[in-house]
Amino acid sequence: MNNKDGILVTQQEKSMIVPVTIIFVVLCGFSFFMGIIFCSEKDRLLSIYGQISIGSPKESSINPLQIKYISFPECSAEFQDYTPCTDPRRWKKYISRQPTLLERHCPPKSERRECLVPPPDGYKTPITWPKSRDECWYSNVPNEWINKQKSNQHWLKKEGEKFIFPGGGTMFPNGVGKYVDLMQDLIPEMKDGTIRTAIDTGCGVASWGGNLLDRGILTLSLAPRDNHRAQIQFALERGIPAILGVISTQRLPFPSNSFDMAHCSRCLIPWTEFGGTYLLEIHRIVRPGGFWVLSGPPVNYKRRWRGWNTTIEAQTSDYEKLQELLTSMCFKMFKEKGDIAVWQKSEDNNCYNKLVRDTYPPSCDDGIEPDSAWYTPIRPCIVVPDPKFRKLGLPSISKWPERLNVPPERLSMVHRGSAKAFKQDNSKWKKQSAYYKKLIPELGTEKIRNIMDMNTAYGGFAAALINDPVWVMNVVSSYAPNTLPVIFDRGLIGTFHDWCEAFSTYPRTYDLLHLD
Repeated sequence: MNNKDGILVTQQEKSMIVPVTIIFVVLCGFSFFMGIIFCSEKDRLLSIYGQISIGSPKESSINPLQIKYISFPECSAEFQDYTPCTDPRRWKKYISRQPTLLERHCPPKSERRECLVPPPDGYKTPITWPKSRDECWYSNVPNEWINKQKSNQHWLKKEGEKFIFPGGGTMFPNGVGKYVDLMQDLIPEMKDGTIRTAIDTGCGVASWGGNLLDRGILTLSLAPRDNHRAQIQFALERGIPAILGVISTQRLPFPSNSFDMAHCSRCLIPWTEFGGTYLLEIHRIVRPGGFWVLSGPPVNYKRRWRGWNTTIEAQTSDYEKLQELLTSMCFKMFKEKGDIAVWQKSEDNNCYNKLVRDTYPPSCDDGIEPDSAWYTPIRPCIVVPDPKFRKLGLPSISKWPERLNVPPERLSMVHRGSAKAFKQDNSKWKKQSAYYKKLIPELGTEKIRNIMDMNTAYGGFAAALINDPVWVMNVVSSYAPNTLPVIFDRGLIGTFHDWCEAFSTYPRTYDLLHLD
């Protein structure tokens, strides 16, 4: 709800008499009902409905909190890693040439399970941040398959009761640190706060994103639930931002011009197939002047092709096709060295204005909403940035950390959005988060790492916690005013979601859920 100044006002602000503790209690019940709370105890309180009517101090007609208890049984052990909308048990219904089976396919109401997802045998309290970046309990993510398949590439290795993460990857077996050092030499903008947000498609166990945290770059690691099974589960167990997802037929759940940088390291996405639609989606979510980094086939094919089980002719053709597609989308080759190639998206619209008519891919027409991204099909066309936003591009937007508190230009897209509303939202959450820390002493310490703000406006709660050892997934309802571009513009991350469905994550992966 908005007041006359355009400030997003919540029911809590209307009546500060109602304790914040009630909100957290109601949140727990609400989250259980949605099937995303991953409690290990049987037959616990699942849903709490309360109503308080507070009169004047002289009146005695104060109604007590009314509590309704609802119990659910525990799911069987086979559901310990249950992800309702990306359930491998339902894949056979969606087999096709494109990996549509890996996209979201939520079960109909008749197939939904109303039970508590159990933890695996021997589950332990997760290791706290920052130690968790380098190790986690094997019993919490007991995935022996990925251990056997990827330990030789130094993704991870099992030592006693723990998984250890050496920081290796398919394209950087000698360590992610040296790999990122080379990348920073190619892209100086990674060093000075120009690049703040990144997305890692096909992230493995998220070592790239984990390394960038120390360099001031907030990376959202993205991978499907495929034969690797637990990539995102490992990432979140480590305390690294991540979400289940795949580039296929549907847009990723992010607005246009969001990320400063996108990365693919041997991610096995067929970039040149299907008319380059996967590249078109990367183009849509990377902001003007942003970068796309590719390591792996077909980059450096002249030296690497023999190890890729292919021919030099095939790799030559694939590389030329990739270059052609990127050029047609107004990406230009920025730099290339060794296994790493970097392209940069056009900083302005001059390139799009020069594109010849009747060529592929065409520019999207005005009827295609650039920010629509919840079950929205990927269109075979270029989403051209709106020229009215002059400070949207990477060279123009404020550098980190200044951009966190600079009212973004895209506030004008929000109904009654204004710099005043933005600043007052910041002020509100600074006070509110301080109060939360009194209620929850663990907040602000290493004991709470992964946080989800389930109904954010401008990302004020995340901004208020920016100096704490946490990261926040900012969720904007697919039916609410679209404030997610504002969140990305200030250097934070988030996603669209409809809370009638299960969230795109694994069980037991968030330390705190926040609903206001």
